[in-house]
Amino acid sequence: MCTASNYITEKHYFGRNFDYEISYNERVTITPRNFKFDFRLIDSIESHFAIIGVAAGIDGYPLYYDACNEKGLSIAGLNFEGNANYLDEIEGMINITPFEFIPYLLSNFSSVDEVKKALLNINLVNINFSEDLPLSPLHWMISDESEAIVVEPMGDGLKVYDNPVGVLTNNPPFDKQLSTLNKYMGLSNKNPQNSFSKSFDLDEYSRGMGAIGLPGDLSSSSRFAKVAFTRANSYSGDSEEESVSQFFHILASVEQQNGCTFISDPNLYEYTIYTSCYNTKDAILYYRTYNNSQITAVKLMEEDLDSNDLINYTLIDKEQISYIN
Repeated sequence: MCTASNYITEKHYFGRNFDYEISYNERVTITPRNFKFDFRLIDSIESHFAIIGVAAGIDGYPLYYDACNEKGLSIAGLNFEGNANYLDEIEGMINITPFEFIPYLLSNFSSVDEVKKALLNINLVNINFSEDLPLSPLHWMISDESEAIVVEPMGDGLKVYDNPVGVLTNNPPFDKQLSTLNKYMGLSNKNPQNSFSKSFDLDEYSRGMGAIGLPGDLSSSSRFAKVAFTRANSYSGDSEEESVSQFFHILASVEQQNGCTFISDPNLYEYTIYTSCYNTKDAILYYRTYNNSQITAVKLMEEDLDSNDLINYTLIDKEQISYIN
């Protein structure tokens, strides 16, 4: 289970919490412009936009969980268990597999508007990466500095939703996630006025009472409401440091602590393995991991982007403590 969000100050920021019970040796992977992307059912792409993102530790092919290209387009794939439906090949469509979806879009397109047009001809086919790595049931949030959308593979094809709140979690489908916000419309970042009764006084005994009723559990619907409220009311300056810090605070409002979401014995729990944040204008990936709360940055534009080979950086997952005495 995961949470994705965007955040806009002077620049556009995008990222996600990756919540799962098992790590697949995630790493920062940079795909330079001349890395050859082979696809199962369509022609290879030999020259494309450069991409930076977090991918599974699989040699030879970047299985991106989330990523951004050099033009500022960003995508995250989130678990969509019980709803994702991948189809058979359809003649006349661009047939790509779900694990090819992020590479295909970020290779070819520079904006959400371009992606929306391309999606009219895309079909996600039910082909596993390998016998050992079957397809994950996913839906995707796609964002740039102008707009965000959600793409969901359903039985009758891809559903595309505009995303006015800039947030996505897992289930239910996105239109129902949006609908759940209606029951929280009375919440506020200001303390409430007494509308309970005119016949007696009620006291403001604490700050933050305007958000009483905002859910705090770790279910996907509750995380959607919590981070939507947090994002909508977040305030920071426009500097890079303030913007990045605030973005991590937004997603920290719904991070999962190891032990709070039981999966199975012995001692298997879902937790926030990493949090990513992309400055999409400058193509910088910031991240921190469950065991390392220090923010680490990797700059796409500092690499040789005209090369042919993938560039990988292992996630720093050991706490970095700054001792001052």
